[in-house]
Amino acid sequence: MTTSNNNYCVILAGGRGRRLWPCSRNKHPKQFVDFFSTGRTLLQATFDRMRRLIPTDNIYISTNHEYAHYVLDQLPELPRENVLSEPIHRNTAPSVAWATYRILRRNSEARMVVVPSDQAVFNEQQFMNDVSEGLDMAADGHFVLALGIMPTRPEPGYGYLQKDESVIPGKVYTVKSFTEKPDREFAKVFMDSGEFLWNTGLYITSVQHMRQCMHRIFPTVMPESEHLSGEKELEKELLFIEENFPAYPNVSLDFGLMQHCEDVRVMRCDFGWADLGMWHSVYESLRKSDDDNVVIDSDVILDDAKGNIIKLPKGTLGIINQLDGYIVALKDNVLLICKKGDSSALIRKYVNEVQLKYGDDFI
Repeated sequence: MTTSNNNYCVILAGGRGRRLWPCSRNKHPKQFVDFFSTGRTLLQATFDRMRRLIPTDNIYISTNHEYAHYVLDQLPELPRENVLSEPIHRNTAPSVAWATYRILRRNSEARMVVVPSDQAVFNEQQFMNDVSEGLDMAADGHFVLALGIMPTRPEPGYGYLQKDESVIPGKVYTVKSFTEKPDREFAKVFMDSGEFLWNTGLYITSVQHMRQCMHRIFPTVMPESEHLSGEKELEKELLFIEENFPAYPNVSLDFGLMQHCEDVRVMRCDFGWADLGMWHSVYESLRKSDDDNVVIDSDVILDDAKGNIIKLPKGTLGIINQLDGYIVALKDNVLLICKKGDSSALIRKYVNEVQLKYGDDFI
């Protein structure tokens, strides 16, 4: 497996990461945190993985002005101009629209892979093989290829892609439908049917085809960005983004592609994957102890406690008795103790309440 100068990567690193609150904060979200005490942040781990396949000069990081300094500090080997810093928080489709324009300007023959910065991959070599195969397909294809994983549990916090016609038997299918975050009962139906794959949020296509998709998603904004040319083209581009990025609608890449692009396919992959954006998904993805607790680099004494996920700061000792199925997380000025379950909705509720009552210092 070799890298190609026609292969490009966009790493999405602009989210606030509130579903892992309080360990992920507005001012220091999870992608810039060494969450598992491995010596590398989630962003750095994603970058390390992708540069095994993509030349460093061809990797772009999508973030915003608030977090750009983290990217520059954590990835000093990355060219400064490869940090796409947005003036306002928007969703992922506008981020990819800008990245598409930048890559297209450099290489009209490019293939691109879009990668979230907050994922775990447990079989790195298989991941490389699948992404490499997808990039090869994108060289000649006029379609978007999503990477999907066979569900192992009825997870309501993930998106689901329904397989339709087989393109490569047992491997690649057209996409019949997309469902984002179904309730647990529907997620169980999806899993039991065998027709659905988890949507990893990784997408591969040619830059020309992504450009066409972005034109369909943003018909009024995207074309204007392509009239920039001549001297000081980069300066003109950055000025255009400052002035026009707020005009992009708040659309996720998942919904934008599924609603506006006709030929979306999904590749069934088996590289071992987890979205690290939610407490309960982190719990499910990590190896548990005999009592089904997940303790993340924390000093604890557990007594008749099971099914918990625990993360405490260094120098803090936790003693936990008769707790079953909870999140216990302490970070700076916030201690969270709540039922693990489907934690995302609870966390969102608590974040909103805390912000209203106590202000942004606790968010």
